[in-house]
Parts: sequence; C-alpha cells; structure tokens
Amino acid sequence: MKVNDVINALESIAPLKYAASWDNVGLLVGSGEWPAESILLTIDLTMEVLEEAIGAETNLIVAYHPPIFEPLKAVTDADEKQAVVLEAIRAGIAIYSSHTALDAAPGGVNDWLAAGLGEGESMPLEAHAEIPTGEKNKIITMCPPDAFATIHQAMSDAGAGVIGNYQQCSFRMAGKGTFFGTEDTNPVTGKKGRLEHVEEIRLEMVCSDSMLAGVIDALRKTHPYEEPPIEVYRLSARPDSLIGQGRRVKLNTPATLDEIITRIKAHLGVEQLKVALGRKAPAHYQTIGLCAGAGGSLLDAAIESGCELFFTGEMRHHAALDAVARGCTIILAGHTNTERGYLSELQQKITDTQEDVTVVISSFDRAPFEMR
Repeated sequence: MKVNDVINALESIAPLKYAASWDNVGLLVGSGEWPAESILLTIDLTMEVLEEAIGAETNLIVAYHPPIFEPLKAVTDADEKQAVVLEAIRAGIAIYSSHTALDAAPGGVNDWLAAGLGEGESMPLEAHAEIPTGEKNKIITMCPPDAFATIHQAMSDAGAGVIGNYQQCSFRMAGKGTFFGTEDTNPVTGKKGRLEHVEEIRLEMVCSDSMLAGVIDALRKTHPYEEPPIEVYRLSARPDSLIGQGRRVKLNTPATLDEIITRIKAHLGVEQLKVALGRKAPAHYQTIGLCAGAGGSLLDAAIESGCELFFTGEMRHHAALDAVARGCTIILAGHTNTERGYLSELQQKITDTQEDVTVVISSFDRAPFEMR
C-alpha cells in the first residue's frame, strides 16, 4: 500500500476540486510513492500529535486543517509550524489535507453536522459549480438545409458535440434568415443588391476551449456561405444541489431552541454552547443554516435564504451582533468541536475501501480551549 493508494481513496470521498479557492489541500509533505500501511487522523497537526504518529510508526497523517497554509519561507526548527514539517520529513511521514473539500463533499463534515439537527431536507448554502471541459462553449451557425449534414460531421470530427460519453450531440431548428449583399459580395443563394429571404437550419453544438479554434476552422471550410454566421457563447458553471460549503437545513418538524440545543450537544458531545437570540425569535425553528469551523462568511447566504438560526463553530463578535439585529439566532459550539466528531466517520470510509491499512484517530488532538 502506497500513499497514492490512500490519496485515491480520500479523493473519491472528497475530490479536491470541491475545496475553496483560498484553501491549501492535497498532499502537503512527502511522496505518493512512500508506503502507507498506517494512517493517523487528526484535526490539527501539533507537535504532540506528530510525536504520537512517530511513536506509532505511522506512514501518513491525514490532517483536516492544513499544517502548511500560508507559504513557508524556511523549514527549520525556529517555530512549531516549521518544526512539525521538518520532523515529519525526517521521520518519513507524509501529510495530506482535505479541509474544505471534505466540508463540501456529500457525506462530508457539513452533512454530518446537519444530521445532528433532525430529519429534514439539506442543501449547500454556497453550491459548488462546475461545467465539463467539453461543454464550456456553445458554437452556433445557420446554414442551408442541404449543407447541414456536412457541417455537422465536420464540426463533430473537430471535437464539438461531446457530452459525457455521447458524441455528435447537437440541436437543429428550421427557420428563415435574411441578408442584403453589397456590391462587393458574391452570395451563394439569391442576388446582391436586394434583401433576400432564405430557408436555413440553426445548428448548435458544445465545444471545449482547446477544440474551439479547430471547430470554427472546420465550420468555415465546410460552410457554403461566403460569410458563415458564427456565434460563440461561454456557458456558465452549473451549481450542484448536493455539493458545496455550508448547509441549509429545513426540518420536517419545527423545533424549539431548547430542542435544537439539546440535539447539537448530544451530536457533538459538548456540554455548553454559546447562544445569541435573534430579535423577534420564533417559538419554533424550521430553517437552519450551518457551517463547520468558522462559518461567518456564509452568514449572509443563510439569512438571505430564510434561515432563522445559524449554527457554526466560531464567529466574529460584530458579525454575531449583525445577525441578531437581522433576526437570526446564532449558536456557536467552538471551532474544532464542529469538526472533530467527523473523524470517526472518515475512519470508517477509509477502512471500507482500504482493507490493508490501519486507520487510527489521534488521542492527542484536542481543542485549544476548554470549558472550566
């Protein structure tokens, strides 16, 4: 078993393309060719956790929070961040992080958080959006009916019309076109110097960026018109209702604040939560926004989508005040308290697909703050 084998399993759980643009995810230390027979899971990779890994002869540490987030200018023992990386390299331990990719993924951290609130429908507050490479553009032309087949085939041969495992995909629609040729024209149909009305077929096909120039060239070479009509439209990415940052949960049965607090405490295994009651708070809550960790950046999206309550790990003081003024109740559980409980879920997901590897959750990983 190699590190690359485990990475393949991890990326099947949480593809890195789901990660936020500002994040630093993937293999951060080591080589994919290094052995990976023993894995340690942790939220934060501290020196205590690293020493635990070294003592257990761990090959790979999967750290939820990237231990290398901002660029390192040196790798020495001058501070703990550098020293952790240095000692991991010295011990031959690879380090991998999924972070916000794991938050966004179906069955990931935020879905785990949402499950603790009760039965209901859930979707991302900020949906992940993408578009297949071969469908980034739509190219459109109009042509005489008897030229359609030739043009369609030429554009297909040049790479247009690929949708998933299907090829030569297109849309056609009959209509009428007009043109007025000046003295410098030589129209194929009709005469110059007068407004002509012609029967045409509208042909639409999708195309990748890399194939676009070749498809246009093929269109020009096979089109009978002196000036072939060519339109190119950039297609927008498509949001996914299952993938993305945060979650908006609509409970099947509205619940009181005390009921929601009890559920969260039980799900996270904590005894205390911070609660800020929104102005004119309802007796029962049905629509709840949530985000693991520090979810303040999704607060506006939650309120704008009708959430009466927002649940996260931590939030800026003034953001909480703003939420309360806007009528949204806030529940804060502590940053890593909203994340650490998911490690047992991740442990099971890895062992389900990688039978020849030992996966252990760190005993030294803990929140930096404690309640007293």
